Amino acid sequence: MTGAVSRDRRRFLTAGAAVLGAAASAQLWLPAAARAAETPLPEGVFSLGVASGDPLPDGIVLWTRLAPDPLNGGGMPERTVPVEWELAEDSRFRKPVRRGTVQARPELGHSVHVDVRGLRPGRVYWYRFRTSGRLSPTGRTRTAPSPHSSGGSLRVALASCQNWQNGYFTPYADMRDQDPDFVLFVGDYVYESVPSATGARIHEGTGEPYTLVQYRNRYAQYRTDPHLAAMHAAAPWVVTFDDHEVDNDFASEIPQDPAKQPHDAFVARLTAGYQAYYEHMPVRASAIPGGPHIQMYRRLDFGRLARLNVLDTRQFRSDQATGQAGAQDPSLTMLGAEQKEWLLGNLHDSPARWNLIASQIMMAETDLQVGEGKLWYYDAWDGYQAERNALMGEFANVSNPVVLTGDRHLTMISDLKRDFADPDSAVVGAEFVGTSISSGGDSDLDAFHRDWDPRLPDNPHWKLVDAHRGYHLFDIRRDGIDAQVRVPETVLKPEAASSVLARLRVEAGEPGVRLV
Repeated sequence: MTGAVSRDRRRFLTAGAAVLGAAASAQLWLPAAARAAETPLPEGVFSLGVASGDPLPDGIVLWTRLAPDPLNGGGMPERTVPVEWELAEDSRFRKPVRRGTVQARPELGHSVHVDVRGLRPGRVYWYRFRTSGRLSPTGRTRTAPSPHSSGGSLRVALASCQNWQNGYFTPYADMRDQDPDFVLFVGDYVYESVPSATGARIHEGTGEPYTLVQYRNRYAQYRTDPHLAAMHAAAPWVVTFDDHEVDNDFASEIPQDPAKQPHDAFVARLTAGYQAYYEHMPVRASAIPGGPHIQMYRRLDFGRLARLNVLDTRQFRSDQATGQAGAQDPSLTMLGAEQKEWLLGNLHDSPARWNLIASQIMMAETDLQVGEGKLWYYDAWDGYQAERNALMGEFANVSNPVVLTGDRHLTMISDLKRDFADPDSAVVGAEFVGTSISSGGDSDLDAFHRDWDPRLPDNPHWKLVDAHRGYHLFDIRRDGIDAQVRVPETVLKPEAASSVLARLRVEAGEPGVRLV
């Protein structure tokens, strides 16, 4: 789906301010009588921007949320507000394709999720919203290729872990220039941590969020980052959550600190966190939460080139082990029985050349113990050894499995082994653990290497381990995947140039990954 940058694309990349400035002259598609009948809303109702997501060959989700006072609950009246939307084949909306009206309801934070269907596959579209005489910024999106297409290419940006207080979201400026077909965000979109005066920026509020209004305010703050807003408006996103969207290292309905968060209180917190997540993400109505549950694992196909399985490794997992014996307990599950069956069915029945798995947490082994013995991160797949190892066995019979991961705040790129306890075990796939957008801030690279380099001999499946901030960019074709690790000079400034730290290659039919 990648190719030469079109004239419309260049205009879109350079004219964001002009689009906003042209709002007054562009709010024109409703009859005057209908415009006059609206009750005026405050300025800035589109302060959180626009987004799109979950592309299908014939459809896309369009998103916005009305919030003239974003950090104080949104600032909207307690009533349903009609919002018009428009989708066109050009950035000036001279070739309209679809339009309609949707209701922004107070019980969903006046968020808008439009599931547009009947579109053409593999096409670029532009979209916008309007309400009460106010016009939103213009967004650009694209549909997935035809289900029968087997060639072409797919450009995917992998991102995760953006902590407002640790730095600016500068990697998105470079990501936007790279023009991905979609962004895959695999968790920690917001952080629930308390405000810190020592951070590069300070979280809103006075403590951790627990209520729906508090989570809404936290999401709204993150949405005001200009680089994040621009990237949302530039390409569709496919998202899933990890832990910090609710509470660090939670497992199912078990919080990190059960002695401080009784079950009923944590269920209420989950309910609030999941609803705020839905309200701020470009996902379909199938993800509307039902109490402390939200449906997030799902599959997206990109022709016969790639199938993407988006996992949920939080809601259905067993509580984390606290030692090596517990981590090897065969009764522990990361996915739950239903999701595991769903995943295996998708992998074994896939017609795709590449089978991508979006996993919030690292699948390859991380042995932290230098020398004899093992020491694992029990919150990651290492803490669920039996299920992970069984999945590695399934990978041996799957076409080109590649796992795309977040969480670690490091770039960790590995071969996936049939049995990590055996250094001579067969390689069955590849994993790219993307570094963070900002979490961790600028790293002390010398200290990092002093800490991590001694562990390399105990983890021979690692191909690259690095502590820069940034993201990964993938160009997927039938013959292989070319990957770039792209890193900014710093995340402690609002603007910073990015460069390529490393290039890697996965060959079709040859499990594993290599540095180029």
